[in-house]
Amino acid sequence: MIVLLSFGFSLLLRTPSLGNSFILFYATGYLVYNIFPKQSQVVGNALTFSKALLTYPAVSWLDAVAGRIILNMLTSVTVSYILLATILVLVDSRVVLSFGPIFQAYILCALLGIGAGLVNCAIIGFFPVWRTIWSVATRPLMLASGVIVIHEDLPPFAQSLLVYNPLMHVTGLMREGFYPMYAPQYISHIYVLVIGLSLIALGLMLLRRFNQEILNR
Repeated sequence: MIVLLSFGFSLLLRTPSLGNSFILFYATGYLVYNIFPKQSQVVGNALTFSKALLTYPAVSWLDAVAGRIILNMLTSVTVSYILLATILVLVDSRVVLSFGPIFQAYILCALLGIGAGLVNCAIIGFFPVWRTIWSVATRPLMLASGVIVIHEDLPPFAQSLLVYNPLMHVTGLMREGFYPMYAPQYISHIYVLVIGLSLIALGLMLLRRFNQEILNR
């Protein structure tokens, strides 16, 4: 995906919005963004995936969900580290890394993905068709999350609308950690944190109340 985006837009544009490397520009947006759909999908299917394991009394629904979260997050971070390290070694990108914004971006995106996944897990337990609806509804999300075009390059109307997309804040924060000249003013850590934690709290409450009904369906 990253290679295809880089190749396609390098044919249309002479330079990316930030830096001089298309592949690094899209990698810094896509890799952190991709945590959201992956985490929400994995967590959303956690009870279905672990149904056989949950027949053992020692294993609770929270164990199944936590295990899936940790495994998927470790996988995503490892893949991101390998890809970004490889790109930085091979490409003359002239970046100055700031690890604070990078770590914050990954943590905030993980919270959003976990929260959405927990809520989806409860909904899918009663309405399996929601899995398909969610997949279709979130497919265009990458275009609206600053992966391809940064917030500052959008028309004013789109800027005022997409600033409410928490993933736009995440991708901007990630790129702030790679491009020292980039200092997005629209980023709100509190806004993203409140949305992520609110979704997690709602999802945990729903699953605590309905986990047995979901498993018995």
